[in-house]
Amino acid sequence: MIELGQIRTAAEKIGGMIHRTPVLTSERLGRIAGCRVHLKAEHLQKTGSFKIRGASFKILQAVEEGAVHAVAASSGNHGQAVARAAAMMGLRATIVVPEDASPAKIAAIKAYGGQVVKCGRTSAERIPEAVRIAHEEGGVFIPPYDDEFIMAGQGTAGLELVEQVPSLDAVFVPVGGGGLLAGVLSAVRQLRPGVRVYGVEPESADDTRRSLAAGERVSIGPSATIADGLRTSIPGELTFPILKSELDGLITVSDSAIRDSMAILFEATKQVVEPSGATALAGLLSENAHGPGKEAVVILSGGNIAPADYARLIR
Repeated sequence: MIELGQIRTAAEKIGGMIHRTPVLTSERLGRIAGCRVHLKAEHLQKTGSFKIRGASFKILQAVEEGAVHAVAASSGNHGQAVARAAAMMGLRATIVVPEDASPAKIAAIKAYGGQVVKCGRTSAERIPEAVRIAHEEGGVFIPPYDDEFIMAGQGTAGLELVEQVPSLDAVFVPVGGGGLLAGVLSAVRQLRPGVRVYGVEPESADDTRRSLAAGERVSIGPSATIADGLRTSIPGELTFPILKSELDGLITVSDSAIRDSMAILFEATKQVVEPSGATALAGLLSENAHGPGKEAVVILSGGNIAPADYARLIR
């Protein structure tokens, strides 16, 4: 696990660069789920997702080592976060995105001052390209998830939710590469050992489920889930051991269930959440969600989606 001290150090250092996001509640969601539901609103975070937490902590560390150029590989949210954090610290930023990246997310990266390079459709394609650019142009690569500073930064969301919901019984977290889940799991496990932590991923991008079943990292290739932020082809080399040893359960959900969760969130709470951000709620509402207890926290990980795409998906 990531040490609690490192997560607390991250919280202290990035405090002025991020929001302490609120926790929302909904009686309607509670009736549907059969428990009190708390929503950790990371879609209201700076840059519209939790990614700014890890990116800020990693770039702060890089700046201390003399970095002047940050390079990242991202489907959108991590790229926005790196571009924003780099700009705040006076660094140049280059973001490698998939060929089918959301136009809204690309526009946001550019708005934060980042240069965009397109490459492939999976993280297995764009990460090597970002590493190449960083090496050839004297930059520092900012991983999307597989890095202890990134995981520690994401873990600050876990520190917050434990303080905000003292009586929580279970936490539901979306999983792509595993950075957010590993960080939150590390924080919650060390602060509240009895709290159950569940990962939730799209059933058509189930690299974590298959890897947990096999006991080792398994690559699944490209996927077409609407949750574009969770389209990883293989769990992280550093994140997976944490999930394997500490995770209480992994739930997979269909794209249809994710769309339903987006619509329910809008109807019940008036919150606009992107597919990846609504995935954890789909997990809680799934018939496979065992043991949420009386108090469950769902992390709404992001809200970056174009209006037309949002309308189409929840129609």
